[in-house]
Amino acid sequence: MNTKIKFMKYRKIAGIMSITIFLLSILSLGIRGLSLGLDFSGGTLIEVTYKTPVELESIRNTLIENNYAESQVVNFGTNLDVLIKVADQNGNSSIGDEIFKLLNDKGFKGELKRVEFVGPQVGAELRDQGGLGMIVALFMILLYVAFRFQYKFALGAVSALGHDVVIILGIFSFFKWDFDLTVLAALLAVIGYSLNDTIVVSDRIRENFRSQRDLKPNEMIDLSLNQTLGRTLVTSFTTLLVLFALFIFGGELIKGFSLALIIGVLVGTYSSIYVVANMLMSLSISQEDMALPEVEGADIDEMP
Repeated sequence: MNTKIKFMKYRKIAGIMSITIFLLSILSLGIRGLSLGLDFSGGTLIEVTYKTPVELESIRNTLIENNYAESQVVNFGTNLDVLIKVADQNGNSSIGDEIFKLLNDKGFKGELKRVEFVGPQVGAELRDQGGLGMIVALFMILLYVAFRFQYKFALGAVSALGHDVVIILGIFSFFKWDFDLTVLAALLAVIGYSLNDTIVVSDRIRENFRSQRDLKPNEMIDLSLNQTLGRTLVTSFTTLLVLFALFIFGGELIKGFSLALIIGVLVGTYSSIYVVANMLMSLSISQEDMALPEVEGADIDEMP
């Protein structure tokens, strides 16, 4: 893509926008928190198969009328399979059988496939382990990028990834969307996706710093971003096509997963362009940082 966009001309505006959205996300997380799903808060999962399709809304209304307001009812696989998730009821592990009997009494006669109970303690452990997993992933990425490139690139990469994760969490917090294991998996996928974009951009910046000697750092970054822009946009566009298909046709069960990935791809595309570049400019990246180490005896080896 032969473009000459002056990305760094707008880096201060982009920086202010990123910091503002980042702080608003943290504020939302602090005030509203996350609407934790059954995987983290604990509860009961019931899978029922019916011979003919049933109205999910009718099942929901029946549960609400019988004091099971905090419940989710979705199709699972086909429109004959129904998955019911009910929030923890003071550690009551027999709630699954009670709900199945209630639905049968109300005319929703089906075959009980499985009942799984997740205690609040187990849910808390899953939440803590998931958070620890993300922190470990970010730390390992920091070490890898610092070793593979340079510590300034490592700080830029981790800043971009942290930026993406916090904004996704902030959006889920603000709209009170359910946060469960599928969304956590999406966050880890976003980290990998965003890192891939960041590595491509960082590699081009490094190569241009080594090959171009007559450009200023901001001009070098502009050149690198323009050279990788086509690849970044095409990759993001094709990924979004698949994710929108999953979101529209994939059913309720993976809606949170696909939604988190859609937000992550959009935010990650932006951060790989502006957050990383802004960090490099703030850290005063220069050609000296990209200099290749001299090998001892290289001059002697080149002698005839």
